[in-house]
Amino acid sequence: MKKIALAIHGGAGTLVRGIMTPEKESMYKAVLERALQKGYLLLESGGSAVEAVEASVKELEDSHLFNAGKGSVFTSEGKHEMDASIMDGKTLNAGAISLVSGIKNPISLARDVMEKSDHVFLASKGAMQFAEKLKYHLEDEKYFYDELRFQQWQEIRGTKSFKLDHSVNKDSKFGTVGAVACDSFANLAAATSTGGMTNKQFGRVGDSPMIGAGNYANNKTCAVSCTGSGEFFIRGVVAYDLSCLMEYKNLSLQDAAEELIQNRLLKLGGDGGLIAVDALGNIAMPFNTEGMYRACKSSDGADQISIYMN
Repeated sequence: MKKIALAIHGGAGTLVRGIMTPEKESMYKAVLERALQKGYLLLESGGSAVEAVEASVKELEDSHLFNAGKGSVFTSEGKHEMDASIMDGKTLNAGAISLVSGIKNPISLARDVMEKSDHVFLASKGAMQFAEKLKYHLEDEKYFYDELRFQQWQEIRGTKSFKLDHSVNKDSKFGTVGAVACDSFANLAAATSTGGMTNKQFGRVGDSPMIGAGNYANNKTCAVSCTGSGEFFIRGVVAYDLSCLMEYKNLSLQDAAEELIQNRLLKLGGDGGLIAVDALGNIAMPFNTEGMYRACKSSDGADQISIYMN
């Protein structure tokens, strides 16, 4: 069997060692561990990379600790609008949804767009109609209510301000979630999901559901999931740029990832991080913030669950 590998993230941002209580730190690591094991067990049993990344992201979406699914932040109207995308590196098929509400696991709806429609990206009313056609159960607004998220919104409610996942106060929860995997057939996949930014207006969409910006997978190169200041990841087409550096410049996964996060993204004025895996099972998890919720596991013994800069 070829090498299998999985990496996940729960957002990058102002995560300073010592600010978070040991109890909260343990809570975050416990969810990361569950999400990592969910996906990795599928890979171990011969499951596909697509199945693994969906399973891991669903576990993160089901936790109130991260800004995706259950833990999604409040919009300016006091609602929850979620985005997600998934991509299969073997076929280059992809699915994405944006501005959906009431969907417990947006990543599953994104996968259904990829596998059960002729499209790549569905948004807002159309995405909800697609979900209705597939008989998705819609959760009540109270399912997505979280007191800390609500208080974050109250601080800037009624203003034109907004808060990115990674720029809220240091005791708060952070962002986008994602997973990348290499299965036993050397196929790659990437999945990303988010609740956006607190008090967002005008139907703002970040990089998470955008194929090539916040999410990308190609068996020739890598699978990537990004987190951070979405507008800059969009402008830099970061996920696809990583693949391009490997394909056209022959950079290694680690070198390409470091070039993007520590050089190109910073020059644009953006911050954040990414997780990536290649078809050899190599893993990269660079970030240029104080921390990034992240975890990885591979059949060659790699095993890590971390929050802060080492």
